[in-house]
Amino acid sequence: MTSPLSRLSVRQRLTGTIALLTTLALVAVGLTLYAIESSRIDRSIESSLSQELGEFRALQQNEVDPQTREPFASADRLLEVFLERNLPDANEQLFAFPSVGTPTYQGDPNPTLQQSSEFPALVADLSTSGGSRTLDLAGREYRVAVLPVTAGSQRAAFVVVHDVGGSRDDLHELMTTYALLAALSVVLIAGLASWSAGRLLRPVRRLRETAQGISDGDLGGRLEVTGHDDLSDLQRTFNDMLDRLESSFVTQRQLLDDAGHELRTPLTVLRGHLEVLDLDDPDDVAATRELLLDEIDRMARLVDDLLMLAKARRPDFVRPHAADVESLTHGAIDRARALADRRWVLDAVARTSAPLDGQRVTQALLQLSANAARHTSPGDEIGIGSRLHEGRVELWVRDTGTGVDPAIAVDIFDRFSRGDDSDDGFGLGLSIVSAIAEAHHGDVVLDAPSDRAASPGATFRIRIPTGATP
Repeated sequence: MTSPLSRLSVRQRLTGTIALLTTLALVAVGLTLYAIESSRIDRSIESSLSQELGEFRALQQNEVDPQTREPFASADRLLEVFLERNLPDANEQLFAFPSVGTPTYQGDPNPTLQQSSEFPALVADLSTSGGSRTLDLAGREYRVAVLPVTAGSQRAAFVVVHDVGGSRDDLHELMTTYALLAALSVVLIAGLASWSAGRLLRPVRRLRETAQGISDGDLGGRLEVTGHDDLSDLQRTFNDMLDRLESSFVTQRQLLDDAGHELRTPLTVLRGHLEVLDLDDPDDVAATRELLLDEIDRMARLVDDLLMLAKARRPDFVRPHAADVESLTHGAIDRARALADRRWVLDAVARTSAPLDGQRVTQALLQLSANAARHTSPGDEIGIGSRLHEGRVELWVRDTGTGVDPAIAVDIFDRFSRGDDSDDGFGLGLSIVSAIAEAHHGDVVLDAPSDRAASPGATFRIRIPTGATP
């Protein structure tokens, strides 16, 4: 079953979470504040009751009747003098319950207290032993302290009453104000959280829109990266992924186009010869078989070359490591001598090491050597060499053959570009060499005629950047 929260957007969930956490924090602060202030009020009430009782005891023990200048003769007179001299604190009343007669009080009138029957009953209950109790009248709380008074033969009671609800009214008003401000704060924080979440999630929204465009077939969309935070790193990574994805699609499309274009001709040849094949003629069957096998070999070579170019887009196409360029150059010319009967020459060697994939570079040099062999005759010279030049390792293959027509020199590294019509290859060799060089962040160039020696021929040069020194 789908959770209701799962139907909310991330922005709404973030805003709701922040608002909830803020509300919980403010409620916790409010409850703590209320508990602390309520405890302080209770302590203040008890202190006030103790203070009034202490003042009454001091009058009883140390003072004399101002009229007679003698000790107080009666409890009623003592209560009368005390009430005349003292004023109660806020939300407080001082009562004198005489031995006979009606109680008198000092302070603001409180009809609920004065007209109740529970209050005199509580005073009567405590008039012998004294003490304090809490009295609830009409939903309001009072704290009552009773002190028995004995003077001569009279017994009376001094009573201090504190309106606890009145003392807490200010606290209730404060908490009401706090609740309103807290609610307003939650609304403001939720609004700011929603705005901030929208800004923070904007890159994610653009990422989603870009991904949707990719699903619709648009591989050219990219994210604009402006920040330097984690989301910006995610955008850069996403853009890199799109570059690789687009490159993979382009490579796949190019592979399919190239395979469809180049395989159509040999397949047509195969079909045509099979259709006219005379099964009763052994010579025709043998000739057709030889031709078909040759065409199949050509298709296998074509497929291998196309797969090689497709792999060149992969990050693991080359595995660079510190390779000895001198040994690599010697190894390449030793292998190239088996390609054709030519005069193979080692021009120069770079005595250095460089971060490159020795197998791929050797493959590129042998491909260039095979091209040179196809465009030269027995006795012609083919030279292989290497050097460290301007912070790059250069490896070359030169020949004294017919050279390259300037008209095709610009496009010679393109796929299916052939040096001449007599070449029976597919025109992929130099494309493979170029792919290997580019995988090393380098390039392959054909030396211009002004850069070559006076003898005819061509020089192909692979240039790979390196930080090595001789």
